[in-house]
Amino acid sequence: MSVDEPAVVTGVAPEKAVPEKVKLEIHDADAHELVHEEQDAELEELLKTPPLEGLSDDEVARRMATWGPNSIPEQKKNALLKFLLFFTGPLSYLLEIAAIVCAVVGKWIELGILLGVLIANACIGFHEEAKAESALDALKNTLAANCRVWRNSVLTEVEAKNLVPGDIIAIRLGDIIPADARLLGIGVTGEETDGTLQIDQAALTGESLPVHKGKGAIVFSSSICKQGQNLAVVTKTGINTYIGRAANLISNTDEEGHFQKIINKIGNFLVVISLVLVFIVFCDQKWHRDQSFLTALTRVLILTIAAIPVGLPTVMSVTMAVGAGQLAKKQVIIKRLTAIEELASVSTLCSDKTGTLTLNELTFDRPYLSMHGNTTDDFKGTGESYTDQDLLTYSYMASEPGAQDAIELAVRGAAEERVTILKERLGQHDIPGYKVTGFIPFNPDAKYTEATVVNTTTGERFRCIKGAPPVIVRMVGGHDEATLAVNDFAARGLRALGVARTVDAEMTKFEMVGMISLLDPPRPDSAHTIAECQKLGLNVKMITGDQLIIAKEVAQRLGMQRCILDAHALVDPKYTDEELTDRVIKADGFAHVIPEHKYRVVELLQKRGQLVGMTGDGVNDAPALKKANVGIAVEGCTDAARSAADIVLLASGLSTIVDGIKTSRSIFQRMRSYALYRIASTIHFLLFFFIAMLKFNFYIPDLLVLMICILNDAATLVISIDNARISNRPDKWRLGQLLSLSFMLGAGLCVISFAHFFIARDVFHVTDGQLKTIMYLNISSCPHFVIFSTRLETWWWKSRPSWVFLGAIIGTQIIAMVMSICGVSALEAEAIGPAWGFGIMAVSLVSFMFLDAIKVYTIRYWSFELTATLWPFGGRRVEHRKRVAAAALHAKNMSNWKLARKVYHMSAGVVAFKSHRRGEVVKLHGDSINTINVNDDRSLTESGLDESGVPAYYTERS
Repeated sequence: MSVDEPAVVTGVAPEKAVPEKVKLEIHDADAHELVHEEQDAELEELLKTPPLEGLSDDEVARRMATWGPNSIPEQKKNALLKFLLFFTGPLSYLLEIAAIVCAVVGKWIELGILLGVLIANACIGFHEEAKAESALDALKNTLAANCRVWRNSVLTEVEAKNLVPGDIIAIRLGDIIPADARLLGIGVTGEETDGTLQIDQAALTGESLPVHKGKGAIVFSSSICKQGQNLAVVTKTGINTYIGRAANLISNTDEEGHFQKIINKIGNFLVVISLVLVFIVFCDQKWHRDQSFLTALTRVLILTIAAIPVGLPTVMSVTMAVGAGQLAKKQVIIKRLTAIEELASVSTLCSDKTGTLTLNELTFDRPYLSMHGNTTDDFKGTGESYTDQDLLTYSYMASEPGAQDAIELAVRGAAEERVTILKERLGQHDIPGYKVTGFIPFNPDAKYTEATVVNTTTGERFRCIKGAPPVIVRMVGGHDEATLAVNDFAARGLRALGVARTVDAEMTKFEMVGMISLLDPPRPDSAHTIAECQKLGLNVKMITGDQLIIAKEVAQRLGMQRCILDAHALVDPKYTDEELTDRVIKADGFAHVIPEHKYRVVELLQKRGQLVGMTGDGVNDAPALKKANVGIAVEGCTDAARSAADIVLLASGLSTIVDGIKTSRSIFQRMRSYALYRIASTIHFLLFFFIAMLKFNFYIPDLLVLMICILNDAATLVISIDNARISNRPDKWRLGQLLSLSFMLGAGLCVISFAHFFIARDVFHVTDGQLKTIMYLNISSCPHFVIFSTRLETWWWKSRPSWVFLGAIIGTQIIAMVMSICGVSALEAEAIGPAWGFGIMAVSLVSFMFLDAIKVYTIRYWSFELTATLWPFGGRRVEHRKRVAAAALHAKNMSNWKLARKVYHMSAGVVAFKSHRRGEVVKLHGDSINTINVNDDRSLTESGLDESGVPAYYTERS
């Protein structure tokens, strides 16, 4: 066996007796049925339509008036109103107030600049939102366009949107089911049939394999018929269908994004303090200093403009847009720019299993192999085992060429890939050295396929069969060892096929060859990707529509824990939301999931304050993708999933998401560093001008203030390509820390500015015009250099800024210095000479290093307790008490765990000592008593212990 071939099970150990009678355990291998409501009595009456007559045109019209068309209703927003909405929000309101003041006092240049900024920000936001496709449109496109239906006793073709409950539709191979319908067990031409349809509903449920549905079963809109034909009566149409419910979940999901919430909170903070300070200054100017209304308004215009972080939305958008370009090169397409910031903050990643973590194709797994010459009573036979190549060769002989069944394709594919003689064949269906002389295809009654084969070298003739394990076991006269293997496969969610061949000349006596096991395996990079996500602080949860046992098996192969929750528990009324949320947080995954369950998982996690990422590829994933903070559509996804998602992966699997997370976190660090710098600068502006105007009636020309805002923000646009450190845990804004640190830095800058003010005015006795220019240069350069500090959470020298970023910052301040030294009459800037110019720049460079120390020690000793004390808003105190209680409970649990582990080790030592005294110990491994082998060959794992010596039920989190 080559290295890349799977290991094989060649039977049980000789010391281990096989029970005389082993019952084949029947595990429900079929996929779970989608949840659907019972029809009410009134609607049930409408479904009693004669199958070969159908509805009349008049009856269709009446029912259409009652139930409406078979389509998903759309809600279109007015484009103009959508555009105008981008002029709302705290920062926009500040800009608009300042623009109104400019218009009132006749400051037309300032008015033009402010209006330009307003319109630019609105256009950027509208353009980014317009790029996203409509999720409802995509869901609508998944419905069949036309279908065949019995109307007026004639089988005719109609548009799917014209179907009504009670219509009789014909379903054949390849048809997209146009509405939810109940199978009638009648062929398209009227004959009764016991056959089943093979329905692919992977896009709805995420199940790996098509499901078989017979008479009375419900087939769902947008699923695909893969095999068979039948008549069905339409039970539900439009928004009432299964796919319609998914569309309704999407249309009900219209929440404000996390990034927008953060910007609004920052804006609200600045708006409140700005309005308070502006009102105080206006009152002082109007009544205390007895200025006219327009003069007082002109004075407060300076303070209003200073309070506005003009470039905040633009710099943030540009930073994210540059990041989106970087991610696109890594095959991660960003549909919504703010999703970049949210991806950096995601703490839980819910991943669809089928097609995302797995390959979405059945593959040959570790098989059971019998011995040559084995019988019902003698499993050892000759002592020589069949090989996996023998097993695959015989199964290939008993496979139907050209069959499109998923299991047949998996068996033939594995044989063609692994069996040496099949690689050397000339014809597509040839088997070198053998000739198939007869073939019996699969039928639902016999449940096996059979081939009669001649060995062209020896002339030997034999029959080989492949089929359901119970049938093959019965054909060989019973085989307990094979039955044990099948039970083990079933308990782990693997699909099994039995293979046997005749060994006598009469071709009547069958001998067991082995049992094939099939599984939709994990992608080669999935386990590594999950491990990388965990290193980055992400909690990965697997979500699947498959069975619980399949989910547990895949989770184990991915290196995850096996704590998988049946998703039906999410709607169990006996649990409160808090209890359900606790279970969801502890679970490693969910099985038997439908769209409402995925939506519910995201909703519960978000209520606990977590930012949730959701991956998916099917229609069933669309509502949860829309609900999640970051919806991620994986490669090969449906249009519905792509439209509902915020991010689209072009490469298969989840490996690219790690690159996306790392890139988004570097982008987040840039945005947070800019926000800290900009808020600190704004607070500096407000404090300085508020005190200076109130106490000294000092102000500088408004054009110089605008010059500071625009020139400095233009330079900081290049922060989007600055070097950034990546966090090993989900990033958070920590608004309490951000605003407090901004206030401390702003206050420090204010102290430095007043030092310049008093020294220039009272020591050097400069003119009033020179004083204004000196303060302009100080207010321009000193806060601007602070960005070298805010770009890192640690000391400023720990990471070198990019040369472009460094050049832009230094370059803009050189421009400001030259303007100040030489003077610019158009801006009302009086020349101050080179001594003042170079002196101010030198002080600004030294000052940011001093402020860097304040930043480092503030971050180092900051805690959520301090945040809750300084900013006791938004439930922070309640959250702090919860965290304290949770920490105490965790400490108590860990103490109990250590005690239980100590007791276990002591008990294990006593057992080992007594066993040694009785001479029953065979071997102690290494210097540990955690692994003990006794004479019945039971390992610790079989005895309920894991490899670390801990009871297994402790390792599977509840």
